[in-house]
Amino acid sequence: MLNLKLEELPMPTTDRSIDRLVGWFVESFCFVRRKGDATADYGAASPIHRMLRDHFFQYPQKSWDAQELSDELAMTPAALNHHLARLSQSGLLSYTNEGKGWRTYILRGGGLSQALELCFAQYRLILDQKMQLLQPRWQREGVSLPNEIAEESQLPLNLSIVDYRSTQQDASDLTQWMADFGLLGDRPGNEILHNSVSEQLFDFLLNTGTPVSLDDVHEQFGGQKARLGRILERFRACGFVERIPRTDRLASALWSAMMTQHQRRGEDWLLKKGGFMRIIPEKTHASLLQPLAKGKLTVEDVQQAMQNIDASEQMLLLNLLGGRLPLGYRLVGHTLEDCQQIMTTRFDRVLRRIRRVGAMIEEVLSPGDA
Repeated sequence: MLNLKLEELPMPTTDRSIDRLVGWFVESFCFVRRKGDATADYGAASPIHRMLRDHFFQYPQKSWDAQELSDELAMTPAALNHHLARLSQSGLLSYTNEGKGWRTYILRGGGLSQALELCFAQYRLILDQKMQLLQPRWQREGVSLPNEIAEESQLPLNLSIVDYRSTQQDASDLTQWMADFGLLGDRPGNEILHNSVSEQLFDFLLNTGTPVSLDDVHEQFGGQKARLGRILERFRACGFVERIPRTDRLASALWSAMMTQHQRRGEDWLLKKGGFMRIIPEKTHASLLQPLAKGKLTVEDVQQAMQNIDASEQMLLLNLLGGRLPLGYRLVGHTLEDCQQIMTTRFDRVLRRIRRVGAMIEEVLSPGDA
């Protein structure tokens, strides 16, 4: 059964050695769990690295039986089978039981580029099919925030792709779907159970149009706020959720910052260091400073004064005033079709990088460069 995990990594830069390229490939497919900082040899001593570099990538049209690989890599059959299973589940290798009783393995299509194209076609099809399973559950309305600002920096995509399988015992259809995409982490544990916190939170996002802050989520579900934050960040890493500034609360955040700084530092500081003279038109100063002096400034006054000022400039003003704007989480895309398109675009970007590195590996290992 197809079962893999892909992680978005920066392309290799100056070092295009075979070990660097194969190490990048192994990390992108998450074949080896990374521990600690990166090493100078790019994991070249690991069995799966050597297996790919010296066998399947070096001789792509040759089949290898498990006994031969076990002898050459000096590995126990159990350890070898673990790595071969990971490679087979990713779709890169195919195998047959014909012959001497040992399974023989070969790179699909007789070459790395061919194997990748076969895999990518399967990955995309599974992604498309599984996204459609959300259709009955998607109830959130595509409502944009006033002065909406896009997410500043996305997390690198970290997505699992699993072929269709029946729902596990005590799991729900939704938690099984979430587990297959990696939304429940590498070891879901109790989170795969029906009505788990992760399921409730994701279902909440499926029915909520406005971004919700961590405080909103904590008020809704209780429990440990740090745990809720980790779940939401895991949703972000899988690409299904974005974190954007709550610009619907921008006016109230500015009001709070103006009131606080006026009480602490006064009008002159607001004008010079607080950003009033830099960002707010001079003709609007009085509409803010006079109510501030009387202690009667309202959120509506601030909203009126800011209506012709760009959201990014308002964010800068809030920063100069020392205020903070909460961030909100929501599903990407206004509709399921939008969400699917965004996911496909990000996924294709990862596949393009893998395809490019695969071509580099073939170039380095080609007979002319040996």
